[in-house]
Amino acid sequence: MAGHSKWKNIQHRKGRQDAQRGKIFTKISKEIYVAARQGGGDINTNNRLRMAVNKAREANMPNDNIERTIKKALGELDGVNYEEITYEGYGPGGVAVLVNVLTDNRNRSAAEVRHIFSKNGGNLGESGCVSFLFDRKGSLTIDKETTNQDEDEVMMAALEAGAEDFVVEKDGYQIYTTTDDFEKVKTSLESQGFAFSSVEITMVPQTQVKLTGDEVPKMLKLMDMLEDNDDVQNVYANFDIDDEELDKLGAS
Repeated sequence: MAGHSKWKNIQHRKGRQDAQRGKIFTKISKEIYVAARQGGGDINTNNRLRMAVNKAREANMPNDNIERTIKKALGELDGVNYEEITYEGYGPGGVAVLVNVLTDNRNRSAAEVRHIFSKNGGNLGESGCVSFLFDRKGSLTIDKETTNQDEDEVMMAALEAGAEDFVVEKDGYQIYTTTDDFEKVKTSLESQGFAFSSVEITMVPQTQVKLTGDEVPKMLKLMDMLEDNDDVQNVYANFDIDDEELDKLGAS
């Protein structure tokens, strides 16, 4: 496991996902807003909006909140105008980091993200400095405990559905697709009874940077602080950390 996938597993181990729950509605609302503003308010024709609304429903966000956010995006109700920005930089050990931000104040966000990088042994870079190290992919995660099929059966089902890559992890299976095939693969696997613990379009690193020693807590602190920022929607990084290193921190 590495980067974004690895980080999600670390969050799960540390109970960070529960700690973030209070901010989930705000982040999802921003995603719904931008998706509707860019592609319209119809989930049948706006793929990004459909995914955001599905995420909102999985998080038990009230339908009134969803509908109100879409109306604000379409100008039917007064609301804040959010701008979408991607910041790029380097973390401890030269780890490449992408930060997706939705903000109503570009200057505030830039200053805060730069401060978080510098405080945790990293530095904010120029646009394009690390984005070429990532590929935009569809990502589907199946927890081992939610399926009674073995590894070979899950892999064959995923590949036959059109998956591009299949990765076996400690607690589950990570399925990657092209963005064009994402919905097709997801629908095919759902029709076969598979349930997903995570469904998203993500940025997958092409290469990985192995971290050890003091670099590990610094990198995890950087990720924590970025995701805690109200303007930050997603953080992607190409670090790899062995489970033994995490055990030393008591993260398991």
